[in-house]
Order: sequence, then C-alpha cells, then structure tokens
Amino acid sequence: MNNVHPGVRFERQGSTAVVTLDDPATRNALTAPLKEGLGRAIEQIQADAGIRAVVLHGANGAFCAGGDLRAIAAAGQLQSDGLRARMHAANAIFRDLLSLDKPVIAAVDGAAYGAGFSLALTADFVLVTPRAKFCMVFMRMGLVPDCGATYTLPRTVGAQRARELFLSAREVGAAEALALGIAMEQHEASALLPRALALAESFAGASPLAVGLVKRFALDAGAMEAAFEAEANAQALCFQTTPHREAVQRFLDKQPLGFQWPTRQGEAK
Repeated sequence: MNNVHPGVRFERQGSTAVVTLDDPATRNALTAPLKEGLGRAIEQIQADAGIRAVVLHGANGAFCAGGDLRAIAAAGQLQSDGLRARMHAANAIFRDLLSLDKPVIAAVDGAAYGAGFSLALTADFVLVTPRAKFCMVFMRMGLVPDCGATYTLPRTVGAQRARELFLSAREVGAAEALALGIAMEQHEASALLPRALALAESFAGASPLAVGLVKRFALDAGAMEAAFEAEANAQALCFQTTPHREAVQRFLDKQPLGFQWPTRQGEAK
C-alpha cells in the first residue's frame, strides 16, 4: 500500500486497484491535495495493464463530502477564465474515470454529496451500506451540478428524475438509491468492501479487450465532452453570483441555507 498523496491511499490486491479516500478532517472532500492524489492513482491504473478492475471507496464512514467549500469560496474571486480553468482541471479526473477501459466499483458508506455523488456516478457498479446518502447539493449553494453529473445522472435515473434530484437538492438514502438504479446492491458495512473486491477480482479472468469494448459501447464520448464543457461554463457564471457567495458564507457560518425543497405530507424534514 502507498499514499499517492495525502488523503488518498492506493493498494494493489491481485489484479484489483483499491483507491481509498482518507481525509477524516474533511469527510474526504475534494480538496486540492485529494484531487491531486486521486489523479495520480488514476495515472497508475492507466499505466498498469495488469490491473483489471478498480475499487473506489472512502474511509472513516464517509464516501466523499463533495467540494472543498473554503476553496470554492476563494475561487469565487477569480475571473471567468480562471474559474473555467479550475473546473477543467477537476473534470479531467472524472473524465478519466468514466473513460477507463476497466470496471470501476464504488463502495459507498456514508455521505456522497455534490461532487462526491458525481464521483460515485463514474463507477460501473455502485454498492452501498444502509447509511449511504446521496445528494446533488449544488442548488442549495447557488451552483449547477458538475463533474459530469449532467451526463451520468440522467443516464442512470432518467431525465425527469435527474431534474428533480438536481433542482430539489434533496438527500437520497440507500433504499431509494437502490430503487432508482443509482446503487446496484446493499450490504452491511463489514461486508461492503469484501463484496466490492470479489466483484473486482472476478474480472481477472475476463478478456480485457472485451471488457474495454463493452465500456466503450456504453460511453457516449461526444455527449460526455459536451456535458463537461457546458458544466464548466455554467459553473464559472454561478461562482460569481451573490446567491452563491451568500450560500457559502451561511454554510461556513453554520446558518440555515436559503433554499429548501418542500417535503411532502408525512415525510420527515
């Protein structure tokens, strides 16, 4: 096992690459060091033909809490070109994961919020524990979904449900994630990683060419690139708005956010 960068651990188990997000202070948020570490891990995977599958998971009871809000607040002071460049740099990680010619299995325990939800959606198979929680939280922060979510989520749950999850910014629990097709299987926390590793290792005996071609068939590269570009342009605009800056400050000050999707009668808030 080695730390490819603080906050990210990389381990080779047989023909499986295990990438662990491990930054307890931020609940594995996508800080600059974590993004750099994740990028380095992907480079190792791309360069090693002996790796046949990837398991991506988070330590400390969280998958990924999403973007680093303090860095996002600072980025809001950049001009449009700088903001787009920042988004393009982050998008490269998600594009590389989506384009891998090896199966990716996300083992999600705890929160997968914002870009953390987008990260889970880069996987071919998503396994969850009962405490897994997904949320396209962007609308609460005056932002649009990014990191490929506008490409991946509609293809996973359908256009109407994707719009609802984008616009409501509501939380989706493990049971609903299974029902919507976001997750494939649910397991207790102690069984989650062993099941993910078993799935990954099963590809040791599969044809790498056939696996890669199947993944290519499922990937609409043109639509993916268009989504990443549109997200970068839209997010650069949103970063510069007053509603976004106010929402970030309220979050950092632990104050209630201004936007809240109304619950239906009988639902818990």
